[in-house]
Amino acid sequence: MTRVAAVLLGLIACVAHAAEDAKPRARDLGVPFHGTPGVLNAVTDVPGVEVGHVTLISGSGKLQVGSGPVRTGVTAVLPRGKGKPQDPVFAGWFSQNGNGEMTGTTWVDESGELWGPVMITNTHSVGVVRDAVIAWAIAHYKDVDDAWSLPVVAETWDGWLNDINGFHVKQQHAFSALDAAKSGPVAEGNVGGGTGMICYEFKGGIGTSSRKVKDASGEYTLGVLVQANFGLRPQLRVAGVPVGEEITDSPAYAAWDRGGLSNDVGSIIVVVATDAPLLPHQLKRIARRASMGIARTGGVASNSSGDIFIAFSTANPGSGGTEGVPAVKFLPNDRVTAFFEATVDATEEAIINALVAADTMVGVDDRRVIALPHDRLVELLKKYNRLSGAVGSRKRTGKNAN
Repeated sequence: MTRVAAVLLGLIACVAHAAEDAKPRARDLGVPFHGTPGVLNAVTDVPGVEVGHVTLISGSGKLQVGSGPVRTGVTAVLPRGKGKPQDPVFAGWFSQNGNGEMTGTTWVDESGELWGPVMITNTHSVGVVRDAVIAWAIAHYKDVDDAWSLPVVAETWDGWLNDINGFHVKQQHAFSALDAAKSGPVAEGNVGGGTGMICYEFKGGIGTSSRKVKDASGEYTLGVLVQANFGLRPQLRVAGVPVGEEITDSPAYAAWDRGGLSNDVGSIIVVVATDAPLLPHQLKRIARRASMGIARTGGVASNSSGDIFIAFSTANPGSGGTEGVPAVKFLPNDRVTAFFEATVDATEEAIINALVAADTMVGVDDRRVIALPHDRLVELLKKYNRLSGAVGSRKRTGKNAN
């Protein structure tokens, strides 16, 4: 056997092994969803969009602030990839409930444009990630060393599992997430900014989905990425099935005494991308619709939740230039309803994908957050006559989940 043949066989074996170990997604388990997804059913179905993660997991046992345990990370979403840093995209954002942070959004509102990536991390690491984006841009691109920058960095709180006051996210971790950003399949669950997150008192994290949208001018793609860290167990609905009421085992915050306050901690960040030609005010309208996808899963935007969404369009490249009079194309308002619907559908599925992908995690003070058990989810879908299509063979059993 030649060396080339051996290498090729090795690559084939690696691909086969990866396919064998690939986690099922919500559709693989027979969860019914409305709409037609893109090839990857991910935000990266939108041409040009790249996603990168850095995941930080270390230590165990009792909390020692500054030492761990560490269960956190950084996620980067680049609208035009790493190749076009000086070509902004039209964008709009919306806060459904404002107990959270997304930096840079006052300028997004004012200008209608998003320059650079959308970064997502934990609540106490927003500052270092924001500064890191500026430093990364200065190091990688010409003509930005004397420019001002207002990076968009969002957060959700992972302090139930992570030593959040230990400030373990450093500049190099944001650099690595940006450097790792690529098109193609997007890792979900306990990855990147979603590493230590909790959703409906199951293990949560990163999830993504996409939809094809037909219009008189052609077919477009809309993709969503979420960092899901919200909700209490009884609220969870999957395809209308009261999963949270049926699976009552080990809710994450059951032992948390907040002095009579409801344990409604949590947040969700939603990033919506599309290649449809839309203007900033239309994208703000799309961002608002993410709340309806969240509501389908049971979310209520509780008092202490930060539900913050941003939407951008990769159409109209070059419209941010300073020379001449840029020509801009856009769809009329009468034709944006299909994109509203796609946003609702893809946000709902992205949240359920995050729950399905996540694994049980033990973190600070040995707190244990269980994953949503696949077999029990399938049983409930059958019970309520909501199971759709063939159920995938790779299911997480109750034993493995708990």
